[in-house]
Amino acid sequence: MTEAAWPYPRHIAHRGAGKLAPENTLAAFRHGASFGYRMFEFDVKLSGDGKAVLMHDATLDRTTSGSGRVDALALGELAALDAGSWHGPAFAGEPVPTLAAIARYTQANGFLVNIEIKPVPGAEYRTGAAVALDALSLWKDAAVPPLLSSFSETALEAARLAAPGLPRALLLDRLPPDWLGRLHRLGCVALDANHRELDAAVIGQAHAAGFKVLCYTVNDPARAADLLDWGLDGLITDAVDTIAPDRTGA
Repeated sequence: MTEAAWPYPRHIAHRGAGKLAPENTLAAFRHGASFGYRMFEFDVKLSGDGKAVLMHDATLDRTTSGSGRVDALALGELAALDAGSWHGPAFAGEPVPTLAAIARYTQANGFLVNIEIKPVPGAEYRTGAAVALDALSLWKDAAVPPLLSSFSETALEAARLAAPGLPRALLLDRLPPDWLGRLHRLGCVALDANHRELDAAVIGQAHAAGFKVLCYTVNDPARAADLLDWGLDGLITDAVDTIAPDRTGA
């Protein structure tokens, strides 16, 4: 993916709307969109019967009315859970969405997505391959493909083999000495790093090697401004109400 072809906006809403709505739900996407955001980052893993659903944690307890492992339940059982009440009564009854539902919503509204492949432990390869194949099918008619990312290099390698045409970004909480080599080896188009690891030099180094740079999770407007001034290509934020997205172009 060349610089001229980079189609993604610089501001990306984290898990839909950050902390202002129940994360990884359609309600969150709608709320994030109300602040002008047009690209959304969210987490995807597999249900017990291999269906792609939005969920950050390996367990259900924090963000749903269920408990235990996400992959212990089939899609129909996950669909019966309440994924909104934990955040507040206004969101009571909000369901756990499927990747297919998010694909329909975002494409109908002209939004772009960053799908974080978030496998439960032990399911890295299977999840990477399945989510990539689903994304390839669900966005087959989209003008702009989803950006796939993961902390799991195993999942990204599986995604590369399953859907080599979809762009990928490697998530890194700390930058190891061989971070550029890892990006090359996985065929990534971008680095997606903890913002604390980035400065103008690192961003410049990535750009010189042909990679875009995204970062998470930036909630301070002054820090966001510095990163964007240094040439950051994508800023993932919870602060959708205080960090205004670009209104024109990418």
